[in-house]
Amino acid sequence: MLLHVPNVLTAEQVAECRRQLDAADWIDGRVTAGHQSAKAKDNAQLPEDSPVARQLGQMILSALERNPLFLAGALPLKIFPPLFNRYAGGQSFGNHVDNAIRQVRNTPHRVRTDISATLFLASPSEYDGGELMIDDTYGSHSVKLPAGDLVLYPSTSLHRVQPVTRGARLASFFWIQSMVRDDGERTLLFDLDLAIQRLGGDAPDHPSVVQLTGIYHNLLRRWADAS
Repeated sequence: MLLHVPNVLTAEQVAECRRQLDAADWIDGRVTAGHQSAKAKDNAQLPEDSPVARQLGQMILSALERNPLFLAGALPLKIFPPLFNRYAGGQSFGNHVDNAIRQVRNTPHRVRTDISATLFLASPSEYDGGELMIDDTYGSHSVKLPAGDLVLYPSTSLHRVQPVTRGARLASFFWIQSMVRDDGERTLLFDLDLAIQRLGGDAPDHPSVVQLTGIYHNLLRRWADAS
């Protein structure tokens, strides 16, 4: 499932991110790439243990906790601490698939990467190129969202970032271990959740609302791993 989550951050929060990122010390983005990905990756990144990355990452995590569309689509169990990257001057990231397991730096904790996330922090008008291209069975999808918006997509997807030929593309990226590992099952639950919400809005007293809500939770109970 490819899901656009708008307005994860407010305009004020995006401005604060930009202020801190503009003054931050960037390093070669290949420090967090796997062996194969490192061959295709050309960007700059904040160090994982950077105080700026930790502070802004906590802002993002707090915003996600309050976002019902994100919670419904991702059904998050664990979220890898958000990282930050920058593309400029022709930089790009060629075709790759994200690593299946990510180790949280300086901890024993691991996150299984079921869902990949990119939170855009620069307006599309600020840079040329930089589209996130995601391939699935329906073809290749181009994603370039307003600042503060998030895209979620299966971490099994082949994807890439097109060269940035003008300006700079700033974003946060991270991974989610979902309570429901299978993307097809997550998609069914998400679609059912949205249908229940629509029915509840149109006919809140209809008995089918309770029945369908029970089906949703019984399916979640069957498929979820909450530990």
